[in-house]
Amino acid sequence: MRVLIAPDKFAGTLSAPQAARAIAEGWSRAAPGDTTVLVPMSDGGPGFVVGLHASLGGELQTVTGVRGPLGVPVDAPLLLVDGRSGSRTAYVESATACGLHLEQRRSPEDASTYGVGQLVAAAVDAGATSVVVGLGGSTTTDGGAGLLAALGARADVPLDAGPAGLAGVTSVDLSAVRERLARVTLVAATDVRSPLLGLFGAARTFGPQKGLDDAAIVRVDAILDAFVVAVCGSEPAQRKVADLPGAGAAGGLGFALQVLGATVEPGVTMVADAVGLADHARGCDLVLTGEGAYDVTSRDGKVVYGVAEIAGEALRPCVVLAGKVLVGSRERRAMGVEAAYAMVDTVGEETSLAEPEESLRRLAERVARTWSDR
Repeated sequence: MRVLIAPDKFAGTLSAPQAARAIAEGWSRAAPGDTTVLVPMSDGGPGFVVGLHASLGGELQTVTGVRGPLGVPVDAPLLLVDGRSGSRTAYVESATACGLHLEQRRSPEDASTYGVGQLVAAAVDAGATSVVVGLGGSTTTDGGAGLLAALGARADVPLDAGPAGLAGVTSVDLSAVRERLARVTLVAATDVRSPLLGLFGAARTFGPQKGLDDAAIVRVDAILDAFVVAVCGSEPAQRKVADLPGAGAAGGLGFALQVLGATVEPGVTMVADAVGLADHARGCDLVLTGEGAYDVTSRDGKVVYGVAEIAGEALRPCVVLAGKVLVGSRERRAMGVEAAYAMVDTVGEETSLAEPEESLRRLAERVARTWSDR
């Protein structure tokens, strides 16, 4: 029996490659004769670059001294993959430069995406003809102003000081940025379809998890509205980029990238295409996927839903292994998932958090006893 193992990260405990290995090791305990095919996945958030490197290979570089969200330097990965006819695609991950996990202290109105712009600049300097930016897991809500600043944008206020620094903005000059990226194709990979502004925008939807209180959400949303006018103009036709799906991704990085001509692709779909997930699924008998918490939000462009869709198209059963399972059988079937199993049900929550790899191995061993035809 051939088993495809294509999990997402288990947030806060295991990266996608670690999760895939743990599932494979546990499965082999119960079914040593089965063949496991490991394809770690990502939706564009944390683990995007590492997961792609595990499947695509390529040259993984470290960009040192990238500015973190509050100015503390960090090291961040840059993946370069050469294609045909001299093309070179670079993959960068916003979370490695402005991720929530990088904060030493919470100061959401000061957090900047400048470091993401530095990664894009490093990719261009490395000869990339296409730059794919994975969006997700950010602590920023600056509309991508920091990214634009790192690439050469100029304004009448600081662009690299978070949304607070944008207060009073009236003009932004992107001519130097457009010139620098004139021969580069940009792609934003994300699972978020939110616009930049308003009730479902970046500040209101994701601000609370980044530390913005109610008053700050209103304040930041107004600042971003003025930023849109400064970048695009005040007419509805000029401002429409702020309303596009994905403009609110990663605190507005999606907006900045789309202003520069980026296309937005579902992160899981893009990763699945890059690693040939459909071909892998057709060549296996069973598809396993997983994430930390399998819940109703898993349907919103997340890895589990994307993998289940591909498994369904290949007429292969899909089974989920998760830290927690918070959906019922009806929702599970609607996502194309045959069965779902939780680590907390097997070893308990305390052990799941303290020993995540071994807990996932034990869960996979249990699942193999049910699903393997050994």
